[in-house]
Amino acid sequence: MSKNLSRTSKYLSLLLRHRPQKAGLTLDAYGWASVADLIANTSITLAELEAIVATDEKGRYVFSTDRSRIRAAQGHSIPVQLDLKPQRPPAILYHGTVAQFLESIQQQGLKRRKRHHVHLSATIETARTVGSRRGKPIILQIDAAQMATDGILFFQSENMVWLTDYVAPKYFFVMHNV
Repeated sequence: MSKNLSRTSKYLSLLLRHRPQKAGLTLDAYGWASVADLIANTSITLAELEAIVATDEKGRYVFSTDRSRIRAAQGHSIPVQLDLKPQRPPAILYHGTVAQFLESIQQQGLKRRKRHHVHLSATIETARTVGSRRGKPIILQIDAAQMATDGILFFQSENMVWLTDYVAPKYFFVMHNV
């Protein structure tokens, strides 16, 4: 993704996940924004939207089937209903973080904070990439099978991110040398 398109993608993330009002957008209850309104209220073109949706390595954005609406797949800090159905997760999931948050996480668990869910990855590589955004990554291995057995619900977003409300410390350990 080009530098300019990457900047546009970050702005799109801000609008579709956190602050739609910044561009005069209204999201429906499920987080969908009108593509026509988005184009009319910003400098983003339809070609840029199509390129971002097609090339975003994390699949952050999706078009509706008729391509008249667009939304972020997950990661919202504003109330939206993603209409996700509970799913059985893989036995092991991963979470990437950095050292500055580790002590708090080990004491309090993984909390969703301002987001709707805690985000978990199916692979160590994805967790490493997520953790690398803020420095040297630390990878947590999550016992998702035990969590599910204990009745904790999991969901999977359209871009394949695993979501849950909370991960207690008893369900994870820090992986070393990964």
